[in-house]
Amino acid sequence: MALSGIQIYKLLPQTNCKECGFPTCLAFAMKLAAKQVELSACPYVSDASKQQLAESAAPPIRLITLKAGSEVKAGNEVVMFRHEKSFYNKSGLFIRVKVSDPDLAKKVAAADAYKVNYVGMDFTIDGFAVEADGGDFVGAVKAVRGATKRPLILIAKDATLLDSALNLLAGESALIYAAELSDYEPLADLAKKHKAALVVKADSLDALADLTQKIKAKGVEDMVLDPAAATLSASLSRNTQLRRLALKNVRSLGYPIIAFPCDAKDEGVAAAQAIAKYAGFVVLSEFKPELLYPLLVLRENIYTDPQKPIQVLPGIYEINSPKPESPVLVTTNFSITYFSVANEVEGSGLPAWLVVTDAEGMSVLTAWAAGKFDAERIAKAIKTFDLASKVSKKRIVLPGHVAVLSGELEEELPDWEIRVGPREAVDLPAFMKQALN
Repeated sequence: MALSGIQIYKLLPQTNCKECGFPTCLAFAMKLAAKQVELSACPYVSDASKQQLAESAAPPIRLITLKAGSEVKAGNEVVMFRHEKSFYNKSGLFIRVKVSDPDLAKKVAAADAYKVNYVGMDFTIDGFAVEADGGDFVGAVKAVRGATKRPLILIAKDATLLDSALNLLAGESALIYAAELSDYEPLADLAKKHKAALVVKADSLDALADLTQKIKAKGVEDMVLDPAAATLSASLSRNTQLRRLALKNVRSLGYPIIAFPCDAKDEGVAAAQAIAKYAGFVVLSEFKPELLYPLLVLRENIYTDPQKPIQVLPGIYEINSPKPESPVLVTTNFSITYFSVANEVEGSGLPAWLVVTDAEGMSVLTAWAAGKFDAERIAKAIKTFDLASKVSKKRIVLPGHVAVLSGELEEELPDWEIRVGPREAVDLPAFMKQALN
């Protein structure tokens, strides 16, 4: 838990030596509490104080990073609810593959190649979970690594097999699943040896806390929690309790959570709940695009910073190779608004110039209400982007929701014809066919 300036001051030498660059130790402590200076600026702070201050500055949920050709991060979260500040590290979506599957490499390659575009962003899966269910586990891991460079979760109980598989992944950071009270020691030793993260599994929070302390005592710092919930309600309850206790600085439970909706009766519902309620890693049963896409969109919506809307760059966008006589449409730079308009026009096959104004990532109505989308800003965009040199027919179509701006825009752009378009993007093609020909 973060310390106040007064609490930090009590841990400092209190000599007011000024060598830190501040007139008093209290002034330095206040800057340190505000994270505006580094503790290293004080040359006389004791080792004990350094340790205490370092612990207080550590995030309540440890950051776990799985590395291979790409990275997946979980942890470092600081709030219970997204609207309080933001969620930072998106739930990693992993596809489970089993050693006994004869088409393992082929399925991994297909899932690895999956990419879908959503409001200008490319979504993919994050990695694979290789589960030992008989057969050549090490060979399967080798085959998977040959088909993908994404991070791996290794699911096996045999420490010898895991050791051999981890040797194949030298230089990477994998996740080992899972240490339980009955067999945690060899797996903890393995995690320490290979600098891998280790999943800790128990069927109660008390047992989880006890086991993480035992494993930490063996020198393993990077852990992930599996609360072993058998039902949706139990999973929701335990995940919520784990997040709450971690934020209350219960260090023994301050680790990311892994969820296995692949074992649930309704995988889609379980996966959606896991993403929404605090799972750092989510393991799906197989590669199913019809399930994966909505989960990726859901994840993006939850983990988008509420203080920073998704935006596109302001500018002129050419749709369907517009000609000088093609109409000019105007909208804001909120990504969903932009893609709603652009996709409808593109799908119609009708050419158009789309002017995207800088509205700080707000939708049309929100930006208008906030004074970020008005006649002056639209006119400035038209002039800045030199649209007049690109068109022969000076005709601008305003979004129907801001028809009130038409008179003001005529004053700002007296040489342009101002038209009021439909309220909804879906009605744009029909409007363009009827009114702009």
